Amino acid sequence: MGQRTQAQRDEATVEIGFALFVATTLAGAAFFAVPVAAHFLGMSSPSGHTLNRLGRIAAAAVFVVSVVTVLVRHRRARQPSQPGRTRPDS
Repeated sequence: MGQRTQAQRDEATVEIGFALFVATTLAGAAFFAVPVAAHFLGMSSPSGHTLNRLGRIAAAAVFVVSVVTVLVRHRRARQPSQPGRTRPDS
C-alpha cells in the first residue's frame, strides 16, 4: 500500500474514534431498550437477570455490527471510483 501521509493516518484515527463512539452510543441504547420495551409492552418480567442478559447480548451485537459497518464504509470510500485512470483528462 505504500507510505501513508500524516493526514491519512489522522483520518484513520478519527474514523476509528467515530466508529467506537457511534457503536458505544448505539450499544447503550440497545442495552436499555430491551427492559424498557418489556416494561412498556406489559410483558411479564421473567426476571431482571434475564432482561439484563438479553440487553447485554443485544448491546454486544449492535456494537460489533456498528463498528464493522462504519470501518468498512470508510475503507470503501478511500478507493478510487475508476482504478487505473491516472490522468485528470481521462
